[in-house]
Amino acid sequence: MRTHDFAAIGVGPFNLGLAALTEDLADVDGIFLEQRAEFDWHPGLMLDGVTIQVPFLADLVTMADPTNRFSFLNYLKQVGRLYPFYIRESFFPLRAEYNEYCKWAARQLTSIRWNTRVETVTHDGEAYLVHTDGETFRARKLVLGIGTAPRIPAAVDQGPYVHSADYLPNKEQLQSLDSITIIGSGQSAAEIYLDLLNDIETYGYHLSWITRSPRYFPMEYTKLTLEMTSPDYIRYHQALPMDVRDRLGREQRNLYKGISGDLVDAIYEALYAKSLTGPVPTTLLTGTALDGVIWDGERWTLALEHQEQGRSFTATTQGLVLATGYAPRVPSFLDPVRDRINWDARGRFDVAVDYAVDKSGGEVFVQNAAEHTHSVTDPDLGMGPYRNSVILRAITGREIYPVEESITFQQFGAPKADIPRQLVNQ
Repeated sequence: MRTHDFAAIGVGPFNLGLAALTEDLADVDGIFLEQRAEFDWHPGLMLDGVTIQVPFLADLVTMADPTNRFSFLNYLKQVGRLYPFYIRESFFPLRAEYNEYCKWAARQLTSIRWNTRVETVTHDGEAYLVHTDGETFRARKLVLGIGTAPRIPAAVDQGPYVHSADYLPNKEQLQSLDSITIIGSGQSAAEIYLDLLNDIETYGYHLSWITRSPRYFPMEYTKLTLEMTSPDYIRYHQALPMDVRDRLGREQRNLYKGISGDLVDAIYEALYAKSLTGPVPTTLLTGTALDGVIWDGERWTLALEHQEQGRSFTATTQGLVLATGYAPRVPSFLDPVRDRINWDARGRFDVAVDYAVDKSGGEVFVQNAAEHTHSVTDPDLGMGPYRNSVILRAITGREIYPVEESITFQQFGAPKADIPRQLVNQ
């Protein structure tokens, strides 16, 4: 049986980037396994006109290899859109445009096996055996990129709710109802709210948006804050005690789970314009937690609590949209090799600074499953090429793509030595 250098399981943007970075490396043999028939990125949220929240340089390859043929700029050139993109003068591609770019790259990558579902992974003493629904692949290393799963609040254990991941296929049905309530605080909640708000007069529903956050947080996008998406901050954060990392994870969510400032302004403008002809049939509630739900077959009753006032109340709605984000998952196909993997005290991957999670170190790597160790950098598209460069260095034993070790002006953590008096007084 052929033994690959590595087998990558799951093809989202991050493993797609790894496939692009290894496509032209004759001495690196990787196989990529994906159960879907083709690449498709968040199809349920492919709303007209929305952009991704990172600049076009945060594509599959550029931050690792600016000359790579799978760059976003080369895609634009090949499809005849480079000049229109240039004239547009925006760093932020449309979400649908980014998805088409990824599909363009995916169609050219010879290492990807589509329609291949991984059922279990075992180890034969020397290498991993990845058993799929059709055949078995042998590889010395694994790269796990299965993505995250929709997070459903514990209070919602019944009824026909719609997670934001499935919004577009359910939009027509939602707009046939007399009331719709969105639960959530981030970009997806805001995009869905504005999309439904735009049609509120046409369909006549009452639209509510309820969030546990104390306000509708705009995403923080200042330059020194953006330095937290850096190798420097990864090393600092990964070395902190687990309890400190988890606390910071809760505190830092608005750094990447907030709403773009332009979208917040667009929502206000829409509300302002619609209010010219009378009250807008909408309810906006912040600082409000969802404690429970009852579905009676036709309508939801939501048990809510305003956290600052400590007041409990209920609300009813026909449609319920959960824009409650995503959570990492540990796939069951790893069960036979769980004893080879490091786990933290809360049952999560214990991820080393080079993204390895196995006890030997350098055998099993994870993509977008290390937010609890590597902070806000982990789901960031722009950090994907960096992570892939680090993983490739660990897999091959050489630095194929230069890995930046320090790029920030600021220093994270206490200095290793006292700051000289003359510097303090300057």
